Amino acid sequence: MKRSVVLYPGLGVGHLTPMVELAKVFLHHGAAVTVALVEPPTNSPDFSAAVARAAASNPSVTFHVLPPPPPAPADPSSTDNGGTSSAHHIVLMFDYLKAMCAPLRDFLRSLPAVDALVLDMFCGDALDVAAELNLPVFYFYASGAGDLAIFLNLARMDTSTTFAELGDSLVSFPGAPPFKASDLPKEISAGSPGAKPILGALYRLPEANGILVNTFESLETRAVRALRDGLCVPDRSTPPVYCIGPLVSGGGEKGHECLRWLDTQPENSVVFLSFGSMGTFPKKQLEEIAIGLEKSGQRFLWVVRSPRNPEGMLRPLPEPDLDALLPEGFLGRTKDTGLVLKSWAPQVDVLRHRATGAFVTHCGWNSTLEGITAGLPLLCWPLYAEQRMNKVFIVEEMKLGVEMKGYDEELVKAEEVETKVRWVMESEGGQALRKRVEEVKGRAIEAIGEGGSSHAAFVEFLKDLDNMSLP
Repeated sequence: MKRSVVLYPGLGVGHLTPMVELAKVFLHHGAAVTVALVEPPTNSPDFSAAVARAAASNPSVTFHVLPPPPPAPADPSSTDNGGTSSAHHIVLMFDYLKAMCAPLRDFLRSLPAVDALVLDMFCGDALDVAAELNLPVFYFYASGAGDLAIFLNLARMDTSTTFAELGDSLVSFPGAPPFKASDLPKEISAGSPGAKPILGALYRLPEANGILVNTFESLETRAVRALRDGLCVPDRSTPPVYCIGPLVSGGGEKGHECLRWLDTQPENSVVFLSFGSMGTFPKKQLEEIAIGLEKSGQRFLWVVRSPRNPEGMLRPLPEPDLDALLPEGFLGRTKDTGLVLKSWAPQVDVLRHRATGAFVTHCGWNSTLEGITAGLPLLCWPLYAEQRMNKVFIVEEMKLGVEMKGYDEELVKAEEVETKVRWVMESEGGQALRKRVEEVKGRAIEAIGEGGSSHAAFVEFLKDLDNMSLP
């Protein structure tokens, strides 16, 4: 009998992408896979495009868009004069995911057989759906084991002290090097409206039958050991943790203009700058980056998105007007050495291209793994969520990148962009870093190959799942 699994990635492109890679691993091991999709509450071209790309390149996976939840009763306290909800975008996201439990339950009931439900880290309310239907339930934690170790601990701490008050003083957690309290996500500090729902979701992680993590053991040895030894969940047992990564997309965009441009560039000569599906900068910061790139004299490929209004986190962004956002004449002066793309690039294909030599990244975990598996040194510029923590692990623990100074201030200055880009491309230190990432890339390929640690972990997970479904 073929195993049948349902994957539930919640909201956002950053959560869908790795879940689609997980679907491929299930297929490879002979399971039937359905991805139950939550359509964003506001129209999202990014999400629709990502779903269309995923469905087109994975015909053996069933993609099912769940119907929207029943409309929530109007709460007069959370509306402004315009009648639209003024609640924080994170609160809105969790409320929406909670409301999606009913359509998810109906969908699961309609299927002839489901052997397991696999949830995104933010979909904790769906644990209750699994319990009601008596289904084995697992989390797919799409970030690293280091973040997981810290978050499991944090969710069980008294968070009435705001970490913001601790500023730059060092904090330490099992499984992580000591780091500045200010590198913890702002979204979970005591005053943030998002703290309660995020910590509530993280608190429930140990309730699952197991946690699949998108990492490989040799990349995060210390964190994996702490998780396995139960040091991260002090008050109850930690479920089995399976390191099954790195799961990164195989790319495969052939005709994009930027790939044709890269074909004309020398080997390892281009710095790629890209900051994720939610990463945007104000005009002043875009100008500093432009000046730094131009002064560095290095070749570059840069993805620019329109600046985002903080209130409109969930709204689609307009196409950027490059002439208005970048310094006057910049595009003309750099046309022989650089290419600026609007809004999107086929990132995996760019990173793996022979001409690309370094990656300026926001340290989102998908991008981090894509950079590592392409063997590129990382220039770390974290923006939001767990990215500052990822930066700590990349720089201090894995030693696969360096930080862009000023990421935690108003601006990263043009001088810093120029200095770091030159350093990574021209200095002996940059060469040594590249060599180190190449070695880790080799270990990553080994981990997911037949007989590698991640392959073995997935086989073990399937065995555990089969034991659960035995009468």
